[in-house]
Amino acid sequence: MTNTDISIDTENGSLLWSYQVNSKGFGKPFILNDQYTSSDDLNYAWIHLRCDKPDAETRMQQIGLDPKVIDALTVSDSRPEAMMLAGGALLVLRSVNTNPGADPEDMVSIRLWFTNNMIVTARRSERRLLSIIDVQSLLVNGSGPTTTSQFVTFLVERIANRIGDFVDSIDDNLTEIELNTECLTVTDSRRVLSNLRKQTASIRRYLAPQRTALDTLFRNHHSLSAQDSHDLQLQSNRILMYVEDLDLARERALVLQNEFQDRLAEEQNQRVYVLSIVAAIFLPLSFLTGVFGMNVGGLPGTESKDSFLYLTLAMIVIGVGMISFMHWKRWI
Repeated sequence: MTNTDISIDTENGSLLWSYQVNSKGFGKPFILNDQYTSSDDLNYAWIHLRCDKPDAETRMQQIGLDPKVIDALTVSDSRPEAMMLAGGALLVLRSVNTNPGADPEDMVSIRLWFTNNMIVTARRSERRLLSIIDVQSLLVNGSGPTTTSQFVTFLVERIANRIGDFVDSIDDNLTEIELNTECLTVTDSRRVLSNLRKQTASIRRYLAPQRTALDTLFRNHHSLSAQDSHDLQLQSNRILMYVEDLDLARERALVLQNEFQDRLAEEQNQRVYVLSIVAAIFLPLSFLTGVFGMNVGGLPGTESKDSFLYLTLAMIVIGVGMISFMHWKRWI
């Protein structure tokens, strides 16, 4: 069964899909307008919405969400955070953007509200999150999370996996640059490193508060099982590790940029040095040609047919003498 078959998606509406999940982790689609009846075999309901659609607030009111929760789920811009409210917990997360043609550092926001028997997730229309699709596929296959807290740990783990893959790609790119510094031009290296530093800063901007949000959740949500608390703490530590990796990547990129700048400065200094040596050698020769090139009377040698030969020999001797002097001073 494909995702299209199991989704209750409307083109213009806010509802993407809704499931009733049983004790075995199997999700069965249900119509949100129908009354949801809990039973021994139905552990919780999952409702996934597009929070920027006109009827999103109406849908959330229909579900019975508190106005504060609705405001948090529909806010246009959000940062990772966790809040314990009466009857449930609100969690806002960010994941790398893996949508086709998108920049990975343009991180996707996912908002969650969950109680013991219901979980509501919300995203913006153009911001599809593959980690949510992963959890949906597990439910369809009958191997999904059996509780709402387990749902959160499943989702957080998959978000962390994709963040980890992206952080590893940044590390691999930096390693490749370090191994091929001599083959890269300064212009190309500056462009690549600037892009990597931009990606690193954009990702880190949300990872640090995301780790704090996960810490807040597993420390303050007392209904979490011991296993779920352990899993959340593990994912929080993973996020901390990724933050440290990004800090290291930023320093590595800065060191590489400085190395390329030093190489550029050295190349420029070498060019200037060569020009200075040439200018020093030709300075006395230019003086002689300037003096004997004046069109005035009284210049020595103007009546002798051998003057040009003598002057040429003198200039050769001076040039060789200048080169020998510079070699003796170890300037060249």
